[in-house]
Amino acid sequence: MSIFEVLMLVCFGAAWPASIYKSWTSKKTAGKSVLFLYAILIGYISGVLHKLFFAYDGVIYLYILNGLMVSTDIILYYRNERLQRKK
Repeated sequence: MSIFEVLMLVCFGAAWPASIYKSWTSKKTAGKSVLFLYAILIGYISGVLHKLFFAYDGVIYLYILNGLMVSTDIILYYRNERLQRKK
């Protein structure tokens, strides 16, 4: 397990709760790029697959947690897009 990999995932992961909160409360898609969110999600999925096939260790849970938070933000993006179209 690399302390630098853990630190990177913790730092990236620290930003997602604020992003999710903003998406939930603002009910707007402004300032969000769903393509960017998908690119990040693909990166986390790739990290999980790497850990499963080549270097399994506890860091996999950070990849999974971050992936779940990004997935939540993606779901909120589509919810907010639908809400904006209704207005």
